[in-house]
Amino acid sequence: MMAGGRSLDTIAATCIVTLCLACLHVTSLKSQLFTRLGGLRYTTEPPISYKTLYFDQKIDHFGFLQDGTFKQRYLVADNHWQQPNGPILFYTGNEGDITWFCNNTGFMWEVAEQLGAMLVFAEHRYYGESLPFGQDSYSDVKHLNYLTSEQALADFAVLIQNIKTIVPGAQNSPVIAIGGSYGGMLSSWFRMKYPNIVVGALAASAPIWQFPDMVPCGDFYKIVTQDFAKSGKNCDANIRRSWKAINNVSSSVSGLQWLSEEFSLCSPLKHKNDAVSFKSWLQETWVNLAMVDYPYEANFLQPLPRWPIQVVCKYLGFDATVSDEQLLHGVAQAAKVYYNYTGNAPCLNTSQTATSSLGALGWFFQACTEMVMPMCTDGVQDMFEPEEWSFQAFSDECNSVFGVRPRADWAGTVYGGKKIGSHSNIIFSNGGLDPWSAGGVTSNISQSLVSIMIPDGAHHLDLRYSNKLDPPSVRAARALELKYFQKWIRQAQKSTGTGFTMSKNRKNSP
Repeated sequence: MMAGGRSLDTIAATCIVTLCLACLHVTSLKSQLFTRLGGLRYTTEPPISYKTLYFDQKIDHFGFLQDGTFKQRYLVADNHWQQPNGPILFYTGNEGDITWFCNNTGFMWEVAEQLGAMLVFAEHRYYGESLPFGQDSYSDVKHLNYLTSEQALADFAVLIQNIKTIVPGAQNSPVIAIGGSYGGMLSSWFRMKYPNIVVGALAASAPIWQFPDMVPCGDFYKIVTQDFAKSGKNCDANIRRSWKAINNVSSSVSGLQWLSEEFSLCSPLKHKNDAVSFKSWLQETWVNLAMVDYPYEANFLQPLPRWPIQVVCKYLGFDATVSDEQLLHGVAQAAKVYYNYTGNAPCLNTSQTATSSLGALGWFFQACTEMVMPMCTDGVQDMFEPEEWSFQAFSDECNSVFGVRPRADWAGTVYGGKKIGSHSNIIFSNGGLDPWSAGGVTSNISQSLVSIMIPDGAHHLDLRYSNKLDPPSVRAARALELKYFQKWIRQAQKSTGTGFTMSKNRKNSP
C-alpha cells in the first residue's frame, strides 16, 4: 500500500511499483506497491544456502478450458530437517522476487534448527521468475486474468502436496504457513481455505481488514503521523505545512527550478503539474519511513540509519515563523536521509521510492481487481493534504488503465472479513509503529486466533533477523510465535500418530 484525486499514471510514475508492498484508493495503490515485506540482506546476517527448484503449476486451478502450465519457482533449505515427518515452514510469497523475501525472513532461518524444520519459500505467480505466460504475462488483461490471490493459494496447496509426494519422509510432515504484509494476508487465508494442508499460520503485519467497510479509511495515515509526531518536536506539523509551501514555491518557473535543485532531483520539475507528482513522491517517502522505522541500520526499502524517523525529524524542528524556502530546505534534507543515507546517490529519482525487487505492475493489477483497500486523509488528524476515498473514481482509473473494474466487496466475501471466528491456529502479529496495523487483527479473536502486538515494532519486524538492538517486545513476540509453532506441530503429530524429536532447547508451549 491516499487520495481519490490522483491518477494511476502519477502513482505508477512515483512507484510499491508497493509491495509492493502495498491499498487502495487511488493514491493508496502506490503505497501498497511499496509497502510489502522484503528488503535486501543486511550485511551482518549469517550466510544462507538453499536449492532453487521449479514445479509445473496449472495456470488455472478453477476452470477446465485453460489446461496450460508454468514453472513456479520455489526455494528449499533442508539441512536442519529431521526425517521422517519433521515440520515444514512454508513462506507464502509476496508480490516480488522470492529470493528477496527468502533473504530477508531471518526468523525462519533462525528457528529452523530448533524445530528440525525444512524451509520452503514459494514464489507468487506473475512475480519473479514464475510467469504463467513468460514474457507475454503482462502483455494484456487477458494474460493477467489469472493473477489472483485465490489462484496463488491454490498454487501453494498443490505445491505442498507435490513436495510431500516426492520428498521421502515428508508425507506426514506438518506444514506451517508464514508470511509478512501481503504474504501474511496469504498465510492467514491459506490456513482458512486449506486447513487440510497447513496446521497453522503466522501472519505478520497482515492488513486483512484494510478493505471496504471494515476499518476507517483514515487510520493508516493517522499512524504514519503519530510516528513522526513522537519522533521530534514540530516534525509532523512541519510536514503538514510543507504541502502549502510546495504549492507556493512551485507556482513559478523559478520556484520549480529551485525545488529541483534543492532536492537534487534527477528529473527537474518543469510544469506546475509536476509538483503534484512531486508531492505524491514525498508522501510515499514519509509512509515508507513509517514502515521501516527499525531500531538498527537496515537495507530494507532503502539503506537507512537506526530509528530513521528520528534522524529525519532533526531537520524538521522549525517553529511557525520559518519561511517556505527554509522549511523546504529542511524537507529536502529529511528526504535525503531516506534516499541518500549512504551519500552515493548523485540525484534523487522521483520515479521510484523502493527497491526494484517488488513487482509494480502486478500489484497494480491486483489492487484494481480484488485488493481494494480504501484510504483517505483529512489534513487534521494526519499530516497530509485532505483527500477523500472515492471508490467510483478509483474504479474509473482502473478501468482506464486495465479495462477492468475492481470488486469492492470480494475480499470480504471470499475470505470472511471480520467473521473469521470459526477458524483456528493463526497468529496475527503487528507492530505499533506500522501503519498497516490499522487494517490488522490487533486483539485476540479466540484462543487459537491470537494477536501479538509489538509496540516498538515497524513493518513485520518479527520476521527479520534478530539483532542486538531489537526491543524486548519483538524478542518476546518471536519467543511466543515459536511456542505456538511447537504446539501446532505436537498437535499434528498426535493426530497422525507420527513424530520426531525437536531440539532439547525448546521451551514450553502455550
